[in-house]
Amino acid sequence: MSRIDRYLTGKTAAISGAGDGIGRALAQRLNQAGCHVWLCDINESKLAETAGLLDRARARVVTRVVDCGIRDELFAWSQAVAEDTPELDLLFNNAGVGYGARFEDSTEDNFKWLIDINFWGVVHATRAFLPLLTQSKRAHLVNISSIFGMVGIPTQSAYNAAKFAVRGFTESLQAEYRHSNLIVSCVHPGGIQTNIARAARTDGDAEEMDAEARDARFRQLARTTPERAALIILEGVVRAKPRIMVGWDAWLILQLTKILPTSYHWITARAADD
Repeated sequence: MSRIDRYLTGKTAAISGAGDGIGRALAQRLNQAGCHVWLCDINESKLAETAGLLDRARARVVTRVVDCGIRDELFAWSQAVAEDTPELDLLFNNAGVGYGARFEDSTEDNFKWLIDINFWGVVHATRAFLPLLTQSKRAHLVNISSIFGMVGIPTQSAYNAAKFAVRGFTESLQAEYRHSNLIVSCVHPGGIQTNIARAARTDGDAEEMDAEARDARFRQLARTTPERAALIILEGVVRAKPRIMVGWDAWLILQLTKILPTSYHWITARAADD
């Protein structure tokens, strides 16, 4: 039995955005280890697909359709989980969406839509599940930020704003819960082979590229599979790492912020234009 399996067996976990991508891969790996999971996603069919991949004889699997951009739905989800279990060992705030537009072309509706899910969804879910987490002897809160939570990228002002905010929120919680039962980790994935680019909203010049073209371009750069990302995240969880970098590109961006902390833009802007 691996160290991950030993750590997760018999534990309880909630994962948002479990319909595909990293969320689905996390659900599969946790289920394989015998961890009981409560899963949510806004897409009912994709959530059902994830549930169908899991072995209910190995551990409990409970699903719920939730829009993580709506506070009340997250609190209703946490209440439903609380009716099933008196404590929660792990919470993965994974749900996220994409939006591409130069700021001058962006709309307030789309900007707010992304912030509500990618940032406020993390805040509201954390607040909603905190009572369950604090009942665990050793709980773990895992917030998914991004390499875009470390560097600014053209056409990504909304996504950057949300992911930098998740990073700041998470690092503040790390300080607040330093001497408690709650371990807090911030995850910074690089390019992961998910459907986020295909499903992203766009405005302005970014609309000239259709969903298929966006997805194809993104996958040329995204070299890390969701399964590999989930494994790296869970290895970080077992080791109680405060910051978890996922992928070679995430590691490269981390080095870039150390070498050129205030002048990296000429590199990221050129890369975005290629």
